[in-house]
Amino acid sequence: MAGASVQGTEDGSGTDAAAIALRAPVEIELKLRAPAGMLDDIRASAAVQQAARNKGLIRRLEATYYDTSDHRLFAAGLSLRVRREGRHHVQTVKRAAAHGSLQRNEWEAVVPDMAPDLALLSLAEIGAPLDGMTADELAPVFATRVRRHLLVLDHQDARIELALDDGVIEFGATRVPLSEVELELKQGKVAALYQFGLNLMDIAPLCLETQSKSARGYALALGDEPSAVKAAPSGFVRADTVDEAIAKLLTNCQQQIMANLGASQTGLEPEGVHQLRVALRRLRVALHFLGRELQAPSLESLNTEAKLFGQALGPARNWDVFLHSTLTEIEEAALPHVNISAFRAACMPAHDQAYQTVRRIIGDPRTNRFLLSLGLVIEQRSWRNDIASEDLRILTEPLGQFAARVLDRVERQVRRRGHGFRHLHADARHRLRLGLKRLRYAAEFFLPLYSGRPVTAKYIKRLARLQDLLGEANDIRSAHELMETLDHDSLGAEANRAIGAIIGWQGHRQAAGGKQLIGRWRAFKDTAPFWAPRL
Repeated sequence: MAGASVQGTEDGSGTDAAAIALRAPVEIELKLRAPAGMLDDIRASAAVQQAARNKGLIRRLEATYYDTSDHRLFAAGLSLRVRREGRHHVQTVKRAAAHGSLQRNEWEAVVPDMAPDLALLSLAEIGAPLDGMTADELAPVFATRVRRHLLVLDHQDARIELALDDGVIEFGATRVPLSEVELELKQGKVAALYQFGLNLMDIAPLCLETQSKSARGYALALGDEPSAVKAAPSGFVRADTVDEAIAKLLTNCQQQIMANLGASQTGLEPEGVHQLRVALRRLRVALHFLGRELQAPSLESLNTEAKLFGQALGPARNWDVFLHSTLTEIEEAALPHVNISAFRAACMPAHDQAYQTVRRIIGDPRTNRFLLSLGLVIEQRSWRNDIASEDLRILTEPLGQFAARVLDRVERQVRRRGHGFRHLHADARHRLRLGLKRLRYAAEFFLPLYSGRPVTAKYIKRLARLQDLLGEANDIRSAHELMETLDHDSLGAEANRAIGAIIGWQGHRQAAGGKQLIGRWRAFKDTAPFWAPRL
């Protein structure tokens, strides 16, 4: 509700809704998807009843979402609805939250009926395209019908509005059920939302809901699936301390993880699982080098959970690479008497099974506890409270000094692993590839601090080219492991002929890549680190 007209700021321990400068009104809300039929159990639980300030009230909410025929509001990240709340009608505009963020702008106005009235909105503040639009251009797109049980809670010096929503999203004759818990911060710190969300996990197997009702409605109306999202720059600046950088870094990784949860589950966009694994690896790299500097148990536990999550996604990613990259490349070569499409069809059951595992792990309570805990650590700045006293000085250290030390350490490890590169066996080259990946992520984290140096682009390019070629060798290794899992006796002659062709094709690629690898290693080894002091 627009009553929470707040704009997030950072104080010493996270975002405080009560100490916020008023600009555009802001809603701060954590959404959790609940199994059907469990909302009453949540409402009646001791965790809710002990925190409740009132007995709550029940509302019947009917909302219609409007847009232009070419969906300009949706394209601009806006949603416009008119909702009937008893005898009142409320018009609401919301701006989509940044990926992983609990905050989004919200503007409300009371209207006489279910028709939108743009004149009652702060159009100049909302901006394009709504500020140049007329109500005649708008038409209903989809609707929601919800039974909401609303309670106000006191928790950890915060006031939270708890909404238990049971209903449907409607588009034409299609009805999609929804059952969710919304925790909206009215007063206090955002950490309270994550902590109370963790408390609710003891009552029901809840899942973080990364899509708003409007996003799900548009997905239903337009047939769109969530898209994969690549990592954004870390946002580091030279004036940052290590403490400030840790918050930025963990938030950056959290946002990419949250942004790719939806796209990872369908199996229709291979990039979804890929970017989710990238996000988890980036988080683990950050936690690894922070762990070398700070002995912080809260960060160490996150690393353990991120590793388990990422490992569960591995088979799906391997099948995606094999089916959509390896087989496609061979198929395009049009090898005679080789039916790649038939072999691909024979592999699909294993691919689909791997994606069932992805969906299971994303919905698993342990995964969702990890995701909530990550948000809680960020908001509480937990590393400040659980590190050894002798490490506290590091938190106030200038970031540039810290970055150079971290990058030096990671690069030295890479150079040690690459010693005698020409004679390294497969397992040693695999370890080198993992070290290069760690170095690349670390370098990209700190890149904003060195963006003006000419050598920076050269170093990153040579690092990436070496890593990519070693990655091809790893893909070949993974392909052989995947093909070994297939039941060759039941595949048939065509599929087994395809396996032979794939092995031969990859053997040729591996031999050609081996010659290139030595040159790429030398080029990388001879490139000066971009973070080295200027002469």
